[in-house]
Amino acid sequence: MKILFYGDSITDMGRSRDFDKKAWGYGVGYPSFVAGTLLKDEPEKYEFVNRGISGNRIVDLYARIKADVWNLQPDVLSILIGINDIWHEIGGKNGVELDRFERIYRMLLQDTKERLPNIKFVLMEPFVLEGEATKDHMDAFAEVKNYANTVKKLAEEFGAVFVPLQAKFDEAAAKHGAENYLYDGVHPDAAGAKLIADEWLKAFIK
Repeated sequence: MKILFYGDSITDMGRSRDFDKKAWGYGVGYPSFVAGTLLKDEPEKYEFVNRGISGNRIVDLYARIKADVWNLQPDVLSILIGINDIWHEIGGKNGVELDRFERIYRMLLQDTKERLPNIKFVLMEPFVLEGEATKDHMDAFAEVKNYANTVKKLAEEFGAVFVPLQAKFDEAAAKHGAENYLYDGVHPDAAGAKLIADEWLKAFIK
């Protein structure tokens, strides 16, 4: 079973572009935790590919879908995207509005299903906490919940596995501090990456 992780910096997490060195190719984020957990007991069953690229929005994922997904023919496509669609608007007026986000995300899923009819989708909820990178713009980042609702709706529409994450981050932050999970409000450290991986595995195995 080939599982391909697709997304932005939260998925990228310093992955090597030398894909022959598999462990380096996973990066230091949640894909590495997921791969390690599943490969530990069944190394012959799974193959993992990380195609996260820092800074990506949904439009960037669609632009490179042929090279980074279709040509690799994964059995499972796991997508985490949405925060940059908001962040890029705050920082440079180059975000992706909610209606366009939904339209392009749906097109990505539809086109992928047409080319890979047996593929399964895992759609992950975008999330945010108050931190160094977000604290001055939390009103704008509150829009994340609408993008998250869109992802959930698309998961239902396409019969995909949906991975909820915001509530888990809120709960962890309330107990131990947001900076211990998302060091700047967006990007996970080891604890945050493990939280994501645990939720991914629960949803995937179920």
